[in-house]
Amino acid sequence: MIVRTLCVAALAATGLTGTVTTAAATVTATAAEPPRWGFAVVRGSAVVETLHQAGSWPQGLKVEATQGEPGQVFVRFPQIGMAAGGVAHVTAISSSADWCQVEGWWQSGADEIVAVRCHRYGVGPIASRFSVTFGSSEQYLPARQAFGYVHWDGSAVATGFNSSGPAAVNTVVPLTAPGTWRVTLPGLGSAGQAGNIQVTAVEPTVPAHCKLGGWSATTAAQSIVVRCYDAVGTSLNTGWSLTYHRERAITWTPSGYRFAYTFDNAPATQGPYVPTPYPVNYNSQSGGLQLNNFGVARKQVMFGEVNGYADNVQVTAFGYGPEFCNLYYPWETYSTYVSIRYVSCYNGTVPVDHPAMITYIAR
Repeated sequence: MIVRTLCVAALAATGLTGTVTTAAATVTATAAEPPRWGFAVVRGSAVVETLHQAGSWPQGLKVEATQGEPGQVFVRFPQIGMAAGGVAHVTAISSSADWCQVEGWWQSGADEIVAVRCHRYGVGPIASRFSVTFGSSEQYLPARQAFGYVHWDGSAVATGFNSSGPAAVNTVVPLTAPGTWRVTLPGLGSAGQAGNIQVTAVEPTVPAHCKLGGWSATTAAQSIVVRCYDAVGTSLNTGWSLTYHRERAITWTPSGYRFAYTFDNAPATQGPYVPTPYPVNYNSQSGGLQLNNFGVARKQVMFGEVNGYADNVQVTAFGYGPEFCNLYYPWETYSTYVSIRYVSCYNGTVPVDHPAMITYIAR
């Protein structure tokens, strides 16, 4: 039975370490354009799954995908093309030590193309199933809710948004350790950890995966560390996308959409358990949530009453080492809940219990 009471307790914020080596890069946004967003699940043969796609395009249009080089897929989101801006995220769906990265995104006619490439640790490019999102929002929100994103292109902030208002400026500062950055989202602060964070490598030339490397919050701002690694787990200076969302979905969506998120911050716990503190969990339908271990490195996540017929899941690892996480199986929806089976994490090819953030969205 899904736990319906979310525990409230204190959790010490993870320390943020390192020394600033360059001035912060900044970006601002205006509230002129309507939000554009979409998500899809694509099998390795570039087949887009009908029941796992939705977006802000006109009804009747569908996401398409085309194979490129080994492990590479071009995902076409219809009628939401942008000359610049937005962020993309991707999560591998595989029973092996696979991860996926975004190689880039661009406008093609009226559409938006997101290039994805997947890899298997120790093997190379692989035709993996994956879950992908693209979104751009310029909708300001009341203080209880928060939404902010940053695309770091490897040397500067390429684009970003902060829902607290046009005066808020997101910043990124590279730290002395290679492949490590501190991101500050002013105006989106909270009294302790609250909300959900997703991080994805954006790298067109070499294998790369990124994770959430540290997180603390004050009422003034969210302070987040991003860490990135290459194919063998060595720290890597690369590009990445980061999205922070609190009481909002991973992409901007109409009010009829459902969403939920959680932070598996005690992965060795057998369960059932609910992560603490309370604000790292949220369910837009006031349903419960429950996490259970199924062997080493397999965590089942259950969200109550939030299931839908077109949905998406994203997962991001949390910690200091080169571990990465994916989805062992596709998630399953039932009449009263959604079951994510399973969030799996790896150090190389070795399954490990590792903290991870999970977010779900459904129509």
